Amino acid sequence: MSAIRKICVYCGSGPGGDPAFVETARAFGTILAKNGIGLVYGGGSIGLMGEMAKAVLSHGGEVIGIIPEFLTDRERALDRGQLIVTRDMHERKQLMFEHADAFVALPGGIGTLEEVVEQMTWAQLGRHKKPILLANIKGFWDPLCTLLTHMEDLDFIRPGLTVNYLVADRVEDILPKLMDAARDVPEAETEMKTAEPEKL
Repeated sequence: MSAIRKICVYCGSGPGGDPAFVETARAFGTILAKNGIGLVYGGGSIGLMGEMAKAVLSHGGEVIGIIPEFLTDRERALDRGQLIVTRDMHERKQLMFEHADAFVALPGGIGTLEEVVEQMTWAQLGRHKKPILLANIKGFWDPLCTLLTHMEDLDFIRPGLTVNYLVADRVEDILPKLMDAARDVPEAETEMKTAEPEKL
């Protein structure tokens, strides 16, 4: 994988209870635009999602929003950039995967957790090798990292089925860590494999 062209960012449709989360979303959107990297995200204009997408657009960057039809009103689908409306959540997540070269999880709720863990699962089962990063702003993802270590300690994540992910505590470290990880991934190994996955 010679370069990261687009990054899929999972994050909250709300702002969260700490101003640092909104600041991070805006800062990361600005970083993406200034580095010529497109944003793939959930398509809403509210919460961290909206703040990040608007920051990308304000700095001349590319935005691809992917949102299921039933959420277009609830999450106020963004009216700028490219918007793809899907039939359901499954189609949304598949298209987000196909458009992205890497994945970042900013703070968010259950939806954000579910989406990033699904990418970890697909990677664990050998379906792809795209980099996955937890933006651990103010320790937000510490409980998840602790849980994953706990699963390893109890042999539910066994040798050969390691969950590979990156962690960045500062917004300015996200892109460099992804770029470093992507250099080691052959282009052919970033596409979703269609064979039956290895059974757990």
